[in-house]
Amino acid sequence: MNAQTFSPIPFLDLKAQQTRLGPNLRQRIDNVVAHGQYVLGPEVAELENALQHFTGAKHCVTVSSGTDALQIALMEQNIGPGDAVFLPAFTYTATAEVILVLRATPIFVDVDPNTFQIDPTHLKSRIAEVKAEGKLRPRAIIGVDLFGQPASWPAITAIAESDGIFTIDDCAQSFGASLTNRRLGTFAHATATSFFPSKPFGAYGDGGALFTDDDDRAALYRSLRTHGEGATRYEVLRIGMNGRLDTIQAAILLAKLEIFEAELARRGAIARLYDEGLQSLVQTPVRVPNSTSSWAIYAILFDSEPQRDHAQKTLKSAGIATAIYYPRPLHHQPAYIPHHDATPLPVSESIAPRILALPIHPDLTDNQATRIIATLRTALRATP
Repeated sequence: MNAQTFSPIPFLDLKAQQTRLGPNLRQRIDNVVAHGQYVLGPEVAELENALQHFTGAKHCVTVSSGTDALQIALMEQNIGPGDAVFLPAFTYTATAEVILVLRATPIFVDVDPNTFQIDPTHLKSRIAEVKAEGKLRPRAIIGVDLFGQPASWPAITAIAESDGIFTIDDCAQSFGASLTNRRLGTFAHATATSFFPSKPFGAYGDGGALFTDDDDRAALYRSLRTHGEGATRYEVLRIGMNGRLDTIQAAILLAKLEIFEAELARRGAIARLYDEGLQSLVQTPVRVPNSTSSWAIYAILFDSEPQRDHAQKTLKSAGIATAIYYPRPLHHQPAYIPHHDATPLPVSESIAPRILALPIHPDLTDNQATRIIATLRTALRATP
């Protein structure tokens, strides 16, 4: 095997992206250094306006991280002790973490075995269970658009409306995706996203945003992200946080927004290459109907944990980086076990030991994708 074959394939390649961005990125950063408004500088408002246009939402409020976006959305609703917040068990910790920070109770819901999105049927059942027990108030549903695809928002919205429950779209992994020809950002009462560097639309540090069509809600988000201030800096109307987006991160995101559509298209092309090469070997991602994905993560499902582990080891030995999203469902994490009601969540429990994420980023070449497919084929032929 020649040296080219052995060249490492990273899981993410931000250096290559920086090269593509070229002088525009540097100019954006230099402009911030020149004017010196490092917190809530003019680029922040420019970015918010651009993202409103991109999503179709009336308001965009940028914040310091996707986690803070989720927490602010819950704070605006005064979520706290005695409140039940429903969320999928198969997702990142931030979705559950903010619920407990506010001393509310997370109610974990199982996911669809094909799309890995929250299961509306089980969601409806879990809400009924909480209502029947009578100890908690069903207050909010956080639907997670997992791995780049949208959750089943028409079904979630219908369930929420029938019970008067607030909805939050955790769009951290799926900014840029669409459902029924609409960009994500307006399907829930509030949409929270992340600009963490590994996301399809990522900064070079932490960052996030909230989207809403409600004027009063947006005003509260702006107050909450800045220590609960009112009309002036030293008028404190409520308990808030320091949750502002740095101006330099806004400038970086403005540069990236210019190439974002092209990057989404490239991610989609790589996903199709994987589909064609792997669909007869493993469970490839099942598409959510009437949607497009931002392909933050291309996750395949093996028949067993030993098969997954052997494949990952083989890929690693060939210099191919992979990742596991997620090794445990949240209700099995030590921090959340005491807060779970012991309800079995068999789909989430079955997915975790069998899932593996392959590299998918705009600078992955067709030759690299083909090499990944060939290596996986070899690994599966040799599975013990």
